[in-house]
Amino acid sequence: MAAIAAAAPAKKTTESYFDTKRKDDVRHANIIAARAVADAVRTSLGPKGMDKMLSTASGEVIITNDGATILNKMEVLQPAAKMLVDLSRSQDSAAGDGTTTVVVIAGSLLKHALSLLERGVHPTVVSESFHRAADKAVEILSSMANPVSLSDRESLIQAATTSLNSKVVSQYSTLLAPLAVDCVLSVVDPEKPDIVDLRDIRIVKKLGGTVDDTELIRGLVLDHKASHAAGGPTRMENAKIAVIQFQISPPKTDIEQSIVVSDYTQMDRILKEERNYILGIIKKIKATGCNVLLIQKSILRDAVTDLSLHYLSKAKILVVKDVERDEIEFLTKTLNCLPIANIEHFREEKLGFAERVEEISVGEGKVVKITGIKNMGRTSSVLVRGSNQLVLEEADRSLHDALCVVRCLVNKRFLIAGGGAPEIEISRQLGAWAKVLQGMESYCVRSFAEALEVIPYTLAENAGLNPIGIVTELRNRHAQGEINAGINVRKGQITNILEENVVQPLLVSTSAITLATECVRMILKIDDIITVR
Repeated sequence: MAAIAAAAPAKKTTESYFDTKRKDDVRHANIIAARAVADAVRTSLGPKGMDKMLSTASGEVIITNDGATILNKMEVLQPAAKMLVDLSRSQDSAAGDGTTTVVVIAGSLLKHALSLLERGVHPTVVSESFHRAADKAVEILSSMANPVSLSDRESLIQAATTSLNSKVVSQYSTLLAPLAVDCVLSVVDPEKPDIVDLRDIRIVKKLGGTVDDTELIRGLVLDHKASHAAGGPTRMENAKIAVIQFQISPPKTDIEQSIVVSDYTQMDRILKEERNYILGIIKKIKATGCNVLLIQKSILRDAVTDLSLHYLSKAKILVVKDVERDEIEFLTKTLNCLPIANIEHFREEKLGFAERVEEISVGEGKVVKITGIKNMGRTSSVLVRGSNQLVLEEADRSLHDALCVVRCLVNKRFLIAGGGAPEIEISRQLGAWAKVLQGMESYCVRSFAEALEVIPYTLAENAGLNPIGIVTELRNRHAQGEINAGINVRKGQITNILEENVVQPLLVSTSAITLATECVRMILKIDDIITVR
């Protein structure tokens, strides 16, 4: 009996079966959902990519092929698919361009990861191998890159032009690319040469004219009209400009209450006091020699009243009212002045100086243009024009992408070829590296290499070429040592892309590969979705 009792626990040493079907199903569903999002934007990749028309619930229509814009406007419900929307947003903030590329790469990596999982490779092995392959890919890209100097304006313009060529407004790239380069270079601070804050570049959109009328303003443009009440001036030479944050209107009580006036003489006294109060403020303003006022919008009470505007026009002071609070920092930096929060602090040393302030008509509206600013801060303003709202919005988005490309080159001063050349070169070198590796890692790295071929394949497909023939020929050229051979979409053949001036910043490609790999690794690690209330 004792022998039987001792033998009984030995049965537990046999392997037990665990059902992992649910976990596989969740992972499979996540990958399918994320790939659906990637496929939605895939057709808009490259210079011959298609545009998407987005119709919002409010009836607004947007025409664009910018990946980040398309995905931001899409109502994605599946949690894993939302990660791809966040991925394009991350690429937009990190590099500004390549938002479609990063999503297409992520979709292709997921497709190859799924085939590995179906063959029985563990998700963790796939994840770790992809991470190593991504690091290796960044090394390969860095070895291919060509250094660029900020003084080499032509190279910067070529990079901005490549970015604009895939946009709706690509025919205006000869105007917008030099404009973007001049904008960014004008705000680079010599003390911090690697940092560009795009908040120092202000884009003002005005309907009317064509994109050809877009111009870089050496000064400041305010999307406001000068106040015409009581015949105030709309043009001022040798301007002394004050940015004020206080109100030129009669004070109100701090708490909500009503004052009852029983006698008309008291009424007269109140009105007289109001007049004296406003006149007192205007006299102090005029005493400093100030002749242009930029008044911040007020929520407590009216920033200016008809009476104060009447006295200001009598004093020959040009008034621009309703300046937004978030514009104040940009205005003071540009005009090299200080915002004035109280009339008691109104002194001449806080004013900005400019040769001319004038109101000009632009299309249907009017703007205030300030030029010849003395000791102007490192900022720039662009006045974007367009024949209709759709073109205007797309021109704004395209210009933002071009600015981001130049910013990337300021941060990391290297250029690489475009046209699918870097992806094929990475794919070739990773394929060779995979042969050296052992075990499952070798399979995973080879899959990663194959996944990157989606970029040249899609570029050829969107241009109406034979993708299989083009990609095969491209592989062959790279195997012969032509590392800059890429797809020339205009000629419909493979040429040396660097000679065609199709270039892009290194930062765009490296951040696309690292961010896409991170996102794919995260999706692979998820094995269950739990809803919590």
